Amino acid sequence: MQVAYGWCVSTPTRSHDRILTTHVGSLPRPESLLERFQHADDGTADGDALEEAIQAATDSVVARQDEIGIDIATGGEQGRPSFVTYVADRLSGFEGTVPAIQWADLEEFPTYAAQVPTFSEWSEPDATIPAATGPVEYRGEAAARTEYARLEDAIDAADADFEETFVTAAAPGTVTSYLGNEYYESHEAFTDAVAEALRTEYELVAETGATLQIDAPDLLGGRHLKFKERTDEEFVEIVETHIQALNRALENVPREQVRIHTCWGNYEGPHHHDIPLETVLPHLQEADVGGLLLEQANPCHQHDHVTLSETDLPDDWVLVPGVIDVNINYVEPPEVIADRIETFADAVGDPTRVVAGADCGLGTFAGFGALDPDIAWKKLESLVDGAELASERLF
Repeated sequence: MQVAYGWCVSTPTRSHDRILTTHVGSLPRPESLLERFQHADDGTADGDALEEAIQAATDSVVARQDEIGIDIATGGEQGRPSFVTYVADRLSGFEGTVPAIQWADLEEFPTYAAQVPTFSEWSEPDATIPAATGPVEYRGEAAARTEYARLEDAIDAADADFEETFVTAAAPGTVTSYLGNEYYESHEAFTDAVAEALRTEYELVAETGATLQIDAPDLLGGRHLKFKERTDEEFVEIVETHIQALNRALENVPREQVRIHTCWGNYEGPHHHDIPLETVLPHLQEADVGGLLLEQANPCHQHDHVTLSETDLPDDWVLVPGVIDVNINYVEPPEVIADRIETFADAVGDPTRVVAGADCGLGTFAGFGALDPDIAWKKLESLVDGAELASERLF
């Protein structure tokens, strides 16, 4: 196994004798770290104590992944407040706020929306999100390198032996779909500027030898969030714009070192406004990546394997279907997980092109979400057991 900077170099990994396991990136954060985040929010943070808490949390989740048997692992985003808002600290220009946007399906059920753990705060009349009020440029190199160093230190401390490691980074379109713009004249100009800025972060990850995972829920979930007033046809044009911007940002990163995650939003809700996979999938295939992580355990999308079976995915792509639902506290039995893995192996026609994953992050937002932290880890244990059972059937 080739190593660079102490990290496993990705291809992304395929196995010819078993189903490998991974997840989407974020993992539950301990209460001790959440308390430190609260101090940071109210201006009473001790910087050294916060860094120690982040490193301790990273050490813990890396060791836990190794203990469980996750093959393709990460640092769990322990130092980030969420999968997207962290970029406001790594990019200049995000000095303002705008009112938060609500999902189209939840708008129809406001009483329920106020109870959804992930988005109840967004339902408040005064809820806001970061917004660009000036030129966007990358200023996060030190923070990014520190984050990578934490993961490397945690791997060393645990003496962990993963098949591969990955690092997550928000897609340009995710930033411009989930955060606000008070500066650029158009959404396209905003997206282009963010893409050029994030190019630096993507290349920093690539230098480590780790797999770069692009988090791009905008490509599906954006339809019923920022672009809920658009038609499907108009949204597809936006998807194309986002993918073109992403490809420009990735032009110096080897395609085989990148995987992309997309989903319809990491929350429990009706999801009756989700855009069909078949509408967007042909355009997703234009991304210069080597693997696709796709939400599939969500009951609203358990039929999408049919679309995948009718689609010729790029020959070099690895498919990472979500086979555990991260918004319910049922623990899927290994037999259910194995059945789901087999379904996707049949859909793509080759089990070596399938890696078992999760629908979305297991700790997408620091401190709140539908999934109990202890149950999240139990689900990952079942994921590993299910992959082992599927391997016995498929190889």
